[in-house]
Amino acid sequence: MGIFAIANNKGGIGKTTSVINIGAALTKFDKKVLLVDFDPQANLSKSLGFRECTNTLTDVILQGKRLNVERFSDNLHVLPATMALTRVEQQLDPAQGDHHVLKEILQSIETDYDVILIDCPPALNILTTSALTAATHLLIPVQAEFLALEGLASFYDAIKKIQKRINTKLEIGGLFVTRYDQRKVLNRHVLETLSERFSEYLLPTTIRENITLAEAPVNRTDVFSYAPKSYGAEDYQMLARDILHKLEESTVTSPKAINQLDYKK
Repeated sequence: MGIFAIANNKGGIGKTTSVINIGAALTKFDKKVLLVDFDPQANLSKSLGFRECTNTLTDVILQGKRLNVERFSDNLHVLPATMALTRVEQQLDPAQGDHHVLKEILQSIETDYDVILIDCPPALNILTTSALTAATHLLIPVQAEFLALEGLASFYDAIKKIQKRINTKLEIGGLFVTRYDQRKVLNRHVLETLSERFSEYLLPTTIRENITLAEAPVNRTDVFSYAPKSYGAEDYQMLARDILHKLEESTVTSPKAINQLDYKK
């Protein structure tokens, strides 16, 4: 169905949390999902309990080792990372076409999955560019605060350049708001502004501020396994449905295809 890069040039917005829980939610719709940790902080890997792994992406890229996909659950697999991924960032050279490296790796396994989700660093560097080169779609999480909104315009402009110069097939699959609190005037204002400026891309579901989303990684799991009846699980279930609807609408106009998006508890 597609390779999704989840990216924003601002940190602390729930990007890794979103990758994990969108992925877990998609398995509830009978999708086989691969999560790719392409951030040297390796928070995705740590959050799911993958700390000491062999043949990580660093080993594959720099030493040509065999790709090792880890199994988190039957339909949720992980390509983990460690902080050694920083060496990849230092050695890749865009002038030599090295931003194609992740695309080449994923081409060997992409047919094994319905959806691949790439967790990108909070910066528009060579790793993020590599992820966007490999991706068919981009998902942009935005925290409901003023500074996040300020940085979004420049990030959007940079994405348009990548679409024009590097990956003409890259589509913006959606923009969604994280850490949202309806009671806060600023949060409501940011959401209204996004609705005005990016109505074409803004997905209807907002991810509410919810403590279970912070607690789940402590237990090395996703929010559906940790607290399936929480607001966090409810929001990511709906967000996954939004993403699938948008993807279906962009490729298949048949209502029948859209109605097949049945969620399994």
